[in-house]
Amino acid sequence: MRTNCFLLLLLFFFLFVLSFLDITTAQIPGFISLDCGGQNNFTDKIGLEWTPDNQIIYGIASNISVTNETRQQYQTVRYFPADSRKYCYTLNVKSRTRYLLRATFLYGNFDNNNVYPKFDISMGATHWATIVISDANTIESQELIFLASGSTVSVCLSNATTGQPFISTLELRPFNGSIYLTPFENQFFLSVSARINFGAENEDSIRYPDDPFDRIWESDLVKKANYLVDIAPGTDRVSTKLPIDIGKDEQPPQKVMQTAVVGRNGNLTYRMNLDGFPGYGWAYTYFAEIEDLDPDETRKFRLVLPGNPELSKAVVNIQENAQGTHRLYEPGFENISLPFVLSFKFGKTADSTQGPLVNAIEINKYLKIGDGSSDGAVAASLVSGYMSLDWAQEGGDPCLPVAWSWLECNSDREPKITSVKLSGKNLTGSIPSDLTKLTGLEQLWLDGNALTGPIPDFTGCPNLKIIHLENNQLTGDLPSSLADLPNLSQLYLQNNLLTGDVPSSLINKNLVLNCTGNVNLRKGGSGGGHNRNIIIGLAIGAAALFLGFIASCVLLRQRKKFPKTDPKHAMPMTNNASTEAAQSFSLSELRNATENFEKKVGSGGFGTVYYGKLNDGKEIAVKLLENTNVYQGKKEFANEVTLLSRIHHRNLVQFLGFCQEEGKDILVYEFMHNGTLKEHLYGPLARERGIKWIKRLEIAEEAAKGIEYLHTGCVPSIIHRDLKTSNILLDKNMRAKVSDFGLSKLAVDGTSHVSSIVRGTLGYLDPEYYISNRLTNKSDIYGFGVILLELISGQEAISNFGINCRNIVQWAKMHIENGDIQGIIDPALGNEYDIQSMWKIAEKALMCVQPHANMRPSMSEVIKEIQDAILIERGGDAAARERSSDEMSRQTVLNMGSLDLCANDQDLSIDESFSRPGPR
Repeated sequence: MRTNCFLLLLLFFFLFVLSFLDITTAQIPGFISLDCGGQNNFTDKIGLEWTPDNQIIYGIASNISVTNETRQQYQTVRYFPADSRKYCYTLNVKSRTRYLLRATFLYGNFDNNNVYPKFDISMGATHWATIVISDANTIESQELIFLASGSTVSVCLSNATTGQPFISTLELRPFNGSIYLTPFENQFFLSVSARINFGAENEDSIRYPDDPFDRIWESDLVKKANYLVDIAPGTDRVSTKLPIDIGKDEQPPQKVMQTAVVGRNGNLTYRMNLDGFPGYGWAYTYFAEIEDLDPDETRKFRLVLPGNPELSKAVVNIQENAQGTHRLYEPGFENISLPFVLSFKFGKTADSTQGPLVNAIEINKYLKIGDGSSDGAVAASLVSGYMSLDWAQEGGDPCLPVAWSWLECNSDREPKITSVKLSGKNLTGSIPSDLTKLTGLEQLWLDGNALTGPIPDFTGCPNLKIIHLENNQLTGDLPSSLADLPNLSQLYLQNNLLTGDVPSSLINKNLVLNCTGNVNLRKGGSGGGHNRNIIIGLAIGAAALFLGFIASCVLLRQRKKFPKTDPKHAMPMTNNASTEAAQSFSLSELRNATENFEKKVGSGGFGTVYYGKLNDGKEIAVKLLENTNVYQGKKEFANEVTLLSRIHHRNLVQFLGFCQEEGKDILVYEFMHNGTLKEHLYGPLARERGIKWIKRLEIAEEAAKGIEYLHTGCVPSIIHRDLKTSNILLDKNMRAKVSDFGLSKLAVDGTSHVSSIVRGTLGYLDPEYYISNRLTNKSDIYGFGVILLELISGQEAISNFGINCRNIVQWAKMHIENGDIQGIIDPALGNEYDIQSMWKIAEKALMCVQPHANMRPSMSEVIKEIQDAILIERGGDAAARERSSDEMSRQTVLNMGSLDLCANDQDLSIDESFSRPGPR
């Protein structure tokens, strides 16, 4: 007996050791796990082997400190300059092998600036995603599945919008088989949007070693993973310890398939956000019967996809399709159109005794592979001979998404290289013959190197205009073929070892030619004459440049002497003020135009607005400023008028002039015939003629463009400070224009924020600005988010004052987060809208009203979402789905904050409306 016990214990110990060895050493060959910014190799707790990224020559490694994150690979980052370059990692792969590529980003305030970065990541010439950091302690992750077409792949960071590009980890995982084989893999990557383990026992994800390919299966208990809501009553979580026959080794791992959710009441319903969608994608559902059913019990159900009541797959009978219990069955779509907000439902059939069951779902979006530069092969060959030099190690496509630092490219769909600037780059040997294959080349700068040998034939580059070959050691004759370049205008060859005669065709060609310093190069008959021609050519070129300079100076002087406008009553300007003065109206003119300020058409915190008509019939709006705290005197008012007179945009109410007499400060604007947006949403005009949803979107787009201009097109930038529906005016054609810009702020003076007394309107007021007194353009974004919610709902920002007062942000947030968008849509819209465009605007509105300013989008991002929604409404949803939706943040709905103005609780309902996916 003791012997048997000893042998049994020995067996258990042996199995334990085998299990440990399997975890720590059985990593699939080809795994790459880069610890970006790390210094040493190490093996983590789950058995993955990590190596530092110190082979990359760019960027700065930095340690970070984050809460609740102890994994070694997330203690460091590598970050890069916020410039116009791209910074690339090059990974070795096997051609015609499928891989999973994962990049993660944990900010951790590595730069001590608390500026949340936003930048692009690309795979070769293909824009992969825009990384938007919204929390210093949250890991952002992007995954891509691709078929390798060569021996290397490049992952590049570029185009910083805010902060500096950075990366925490970069991982590559090879697949063995063909589960991710699609008919389109040569034209599209698969961008991973959702990979969910239903019925998970806790919030932990499942990955290596349970999944030998290290896919990360998110628990359905973690809302932030895929924003899962709308869980139907009667949804149970079930699990088993029995083994599951998963068939092919790339199917979901056994641990994932051993848990599931079951709809005891006959239904399973969910709604989730799909990163990167709307668009076309690859979607599979994984089933395994893990409950023991009696012989007379059946489990049959249908999968209903969004918006397609007539489209559903055949009846799912797991035991029948999987040919037994505890075996995997995986129905799916290789090409299906999906929305950003996906509602899906599993419902049992009438002849089924059991409700539906689902174990896992995997959804990937098709990402079009970029065509890349047409000169990519030539550029790769060119740098291959100089891989030891820094300039040759930039990686990625030479032109996309941004060009290498020493190149310039045109804007063709398949860009061509137009300029090569390798001055002083330690080039040796002969001039690379690959340069002569660049058909779009216009400028070639190879000066200041140690190049030897003859000048090659450049007739394969017919667009060449400028050639710099000076200060090298080039030998041989000067080729006459250079004269055959039709656009050549400048040729610099000085200080080389060229010999022979300068071809007469070059001497007679109209170009700047410098051959000095080549002692054995002669004209052919008379060396002196040759030198004279060269000198004359240079003198003519210099004279032309000099004359052009003189002409420019004369014109500038004339412009200063005769300004474009000559106002009737010029106001005093400071020395730094623009000479572009606005028209100065006399007080008597304005009294006549307004019939002594009789017809009042509006009022606000800064004054009263009156209707007027000038003698020439032009209708005007005259604002009589009443708030004496706005301006401290004539100097401040003059500066403000100067600023306003320089601002011109079709979506800003046009500033016409001013008047400053008898102690009155008056501003004159164009008159807007259709009043304010507020009046059309919930004023008297709303009852007379309501605005349709498509028109509301157009108004939102126009207003957003006006605000974007204030933020990015003005120097200094202008913060509106009081964005609201009553400050969005509508002209005769119902075109939206923003009013009251520039008056409700103090001068920014080049700082990133303005510290001042809080001004604004309750309901639109940025809570962070309210608390800190720090005004930024993101305060305008908050107000615009409130306006978007008003456009959706037709409700005021603050309504029902008293015991039942309601703040639109809290009210709308509650409905949207719970999937009940129908609960906030304006009944006046009827059914004349597409639910997907409505969701797009609702999600973006909630992003705009996030509590922290650095978590809000820019106005340009908001405009893109509005434009996509307009495309959907106009029947161009296919075009909208093809647009890049990477501006969407991964974490679309976060904990919002606003001034707590007693939002009411509302009953929740599940939106079960669907829309049909269209064919590709």
